Amino acid sequence: MSAASLVFHQFRFEQKVFWRSPAAVFFTVMFPVIFLLLFASLFGDQEIESLGIDAATYYVPGIITLAVVSATLVNVSMRMVEMRESGRLKRMHGTPLPTWAYFGGRIGNSFVVSVLMVVIVTLLGRVLYGVEIPTETIPALLVTLIVGTFAFCSLGLALSIAIPSEQAAPPITNFTVLPLYFLSGVFVPESEIPDGVLTFASLFPIRPFFQAFLTAYDPLTQGAGFDWGHLAVVAAWGVAGILIAMRFFRWSPRHG
Repeated sequence: MSAASLVFHQFRFEQKVFWRSPAAVFFTVMFPVIFLLLFASLFGDQEIESLGIDAATYYVPGIITLAVVSATLVNVSMRMVEMRESGRLKRMHGTPLPTWAYFGGRIGNSFVVSVLMVVIVTLLGRVLYGVEIPTETIPALLVTLIVGTFAFCSLGLALSIAIPSEQAAPPITNFTVLPLYFLSGVFVPESEIPDGVLTFASLFPIRPFFQAFLTAYDPLTQGAGFDWGHLAVVAAWGVAGILIAMRFFRWSPRHG
């Protein structure tokens, strides 16, 4: 089989596994939709004066950020721990399937789910809250999504190394991302967050990723909407995640 065929074969398998898992579908697809309906319905008409946009326009890229991180970092780390501790990852590593094809299929699955969430949240924002669809910045949205998928999948692999068991995966992943959602302005408008907190959050990848999406969705943005500075921060975290995974990733269960 060709390289593309191997990756596509693994991608199809990962898609089947994802859509047959009610918990994964709920927390990756339905959970962000619920948050969008909640925040945009409660605060959508309010204006964020520091940005000159209404809250509904602010929350669409914010909830997309949540959805993409869930489809990548959260799902990848939890899936890797589940596969490792059940022994399936070790058995898979012993098959003729190349390592790069396996991870390529996983990343492809995360990217497709992320694209789906961008479409769903954008359409809901438009239909229910009148948020403009950023047609002029679609290339910037696509680049942001590609960089984010790479970075957060890489970080998901790196995070799985620190998770000792399948039971510990949900609390550790949630403990990792939930505080950053709040500190990064995903749930709370950045105008309500102290500057020092925002500066601290900018050191981590979620806030720069959100800011890159916000730039593309902001109707006041001039030009193509590329936020290269923030994308560079996200990409740097992705490279760090890859390096950590290459050095410390393990295929065998830690217990048993």
